[in-house]
Parts: sequence; structure tokens; C-alpha cells
Amino acid sequence: MRGVVLNGPGDVAVVDRDDPRIEKPTDAIIKMAAACVCGSDLWPYRGIEKTGGPAVMGHEYVGVVEQIGAEVKNVKAGDFVVGSFFASDNTCEICRAGYQSRCVHAELMGAIGTQAEYARIPLADGTLVATPGMPDDDLIPSLLAASDVLGTGWFAAVAAEAGPGRTVAVVGDGAVGLLGVLAAKQLGAERIVVFSRHSDRQKLAIEFGATDIITERGDDGVTALKDLLGGLGAHSVIEAVGTQESMMQAIRATRPGGHVGYVGVSHDVRLPGDELFFSAVHLHGGPAPVRRFLPELIDLIWNRRIDPGKVFDRTLPLEDAAEGYKAMDERRAIKTLLRP
Repeated sequence: MRGVVLNGPGDVAVVDRDDPRIEKPTDAIIKMAAACVCGSDLWPYRGIEKTGGPAVMGHEYVGVVEQIGAEVKNVKAGDFVVGSFFASDNTCEICRAGYQSRCVHAELMGAIGTQAEYARIPLADGTLVATPGMPDDDLIPSLLAASDVLGTGWFAAVAAEAGPGRTVAVVGDGAVGLLGVLAAKQLGAERIVVFSRHSDRQKLAIEFGATDIITERGDDGVTALKDLLGGLGAHSVIEAVGTQESMMQAIRATRPGGHVGYVGVSHDVRLPGDELFFSAVHLHGGPAPVRRFLPELIDLIWNRRIDPGKVFDRTLPLEDAAEGYKAMDERRAIKTLLRP
């Protein structure tokens, strides 16, 4: 099969890879209907994360089940399925508490690489959720978004306790932050403020439910937010970047007693204990337990109540994956969808 590898910083190639096969009786093989490039893929692409040589890429996926292991009961060949970027058994004590991304048997799908024509899905019964039928083609981007960025944005909004009567601020205008806006709107937030300097992202944020845009960032952005909100920070803040600056902006943008939902993959973030102590802010986040939300998200998408697939503003054949990475790196695209 054909699949994407990262040879080194800025060097993406599509190469012949071994076809996946059933390795454990809990595995399934799916034929990919669509995959995509994630903002987190840009960390190794930019050389900020080291891969140590050619690395398979991709952890977001939707497709049709082609083969199942002997112990797989919840999906069958021919099912169209959505799965999380973490494989999980969905039965352990941690999964039952709603944190499938920290399942005691969790496997990161990025180590398998789903930017490819086929993929092996470990722990298929706990990881995959079948759609009610074969989706229309226009639903596939939204279902693909549910595999990571929608589920991650949703978790961020839940962790930040977005809801009726609350003001939400969003730090990060990438796909996760934008879908955090959509999630906050669905959860009933009264006012949603987005920090963004990019007109295309601002437009989509407003379409998803944002009420206000702030172009300043860092402490200037915090000042602008408090000016907007009568001197107080937001009740709920979504942090969707993962840098020192973004985390501190999120904490400082939150009013005392408020909540930060942080889902940006952390890179050298250090929290000053004294400031955190006196902020009286709640912090909750980490790798999103997307599997917790998949049934609800699939239902919302299937019944066309939400359209998160709008975050994909570039669609390319799998063979052109290098251009997809480059477009996102240069901010010519919010998120690139790849069609095998």
C-alpha cells in the first residue's frame, strides 16, 4: 500500500509500505476513506520533535472495515467506522471513568500511521464506532474531524466547563480551537471570544458560534479580553496550542474560580507555582478521550446538526501529502484532508 513517512524536518514522502495484517485477535483492518494532517504533525515536521529517522505519519481516520480478528464482536466487515487517535479497550477502570486516552492498554495510532490506504486498528471493539450506515460523501470530512480535532475541541470545552450563562475564551485558532468554539456553542455558552489574527479563521470561528474576536495575544490579549468583559476574565478558557505563551495566556485570561481546558500538546510548558496558586483557576486537560464522545458526535453529524468538516479547507490526494503539510506549515490551510 501507499503511505506517508516523514524522513526528517520538512521532508514528507509517500512510499510503498507493507500492507497491514491482523496481528492480534482484537485487531481490525480498515480501508481508509479519508485521513488528514494534524496540527500536532507539524511539530516533528518543523523539527521541534525528533523522530529519529523515517516515521510513519497520521492518527486520524475513517474508513470501511475489511477484516476483523477472531475476538472482534462490535464491528464487522463492511461497516463504516470512526476511531480515536488512541486505541483503547473501553472496558478498563480508566476507560469506564471516561478517560480512554489513558486506557491501561492504550496504543497511540500515530505509531501505526493512518495517512495511508489501509490501517490496522488495535483493540477494535473498544476503539471503533460504526456509523448507522454508509455515509454520503459530504459527511466524510465531518466524521473524520470527529476522530481527533472535534473530539479534542469538545473535550476542551467540557474540561473548561463551558455551558449556559458562561463566557468562553479560546486561545488558538487552529482546527482544535475552532472546533472548541463549535463545542462551546453546542454546550450552550453565552459568549465566545476567540483570539485570532487570521481573517479566514476568524470567519470560520464566527460561523461556528464566536461572538467576539481579539487580535492581540499574550498579556496584551488578556488585557483586551478583560476590557471586553468588564475587568474580569472568562469563566471558561480553551487552550489549544501547547506553548508556554499560550498556557500562560489561558490561565491569565481566566477569572478566579474559572476553568481552563488545555488540549494543546505541551512543549516545554512550565507553570509558575506562585502565580497558579493565587490565580484560583481550575486546570483540566490532556490528551482528549475522544472515544468517550464519539457516539454523541457521530449522531450530531449524521443528523446534520453540526458540520465540523468545514475546518478542512484543502483536500488533496494522498500522493500530494507533502503539499498538504507545507500548506498548513505556511498557514495557507487550516487543515488538509487526504484522499487515498
